[in-house]
Amino acid sequence: MKDHSIAEQAASLRSKYPQYKVTSTHVGLKVLGNLQPTARSSVYAFELRYSLSISPEVKILSPALVRNWKGSYIPHTYPGNKLCLFRPIYGEFKRSDFIYETIIPWVSLWLYHYEVWHTTDTWYGGGEHPQIKFDNA
Repeated sequence: MKDHSIAEQAASLRSKYPQYKVTSTHVGLKVLGNLQPTARSSVYAFELRYSLSISPEVKILSPALVRNWKGSYIPHTYPGNKLCLFRPIYGEFKRSDFIYETIIPWVSLWLYHYEVWHTTDTWYGGGEHPQIKFDNA
């Protein structure tokens, strides 16, 4: 499968999510949007950045991600509260994948599991993440 260009990624995002603000150059793109994982969930504002030289990076802008009622560190995050959505070493996201079909749904699913974790202190989203303690909220 051929890699999708930044222009193709941006066009597909604009088509699928016309309410999102998508800005792009020939080397990268930035997406600002909102997601609500369930009807009872909060609405989360997010920023996604992507270029052909780095994997997609997603940060939640608001509401701020916070530790749960036990004070546990937020699971599946990287420094700066960037979301851990996939393991690049396993090729779970490739440049031949469309962001609107992979990353955006994965962010929504991550947010759902984040909300459940807040109640249960258990991450039911599966996956694998190094047990590193970051200074996350």
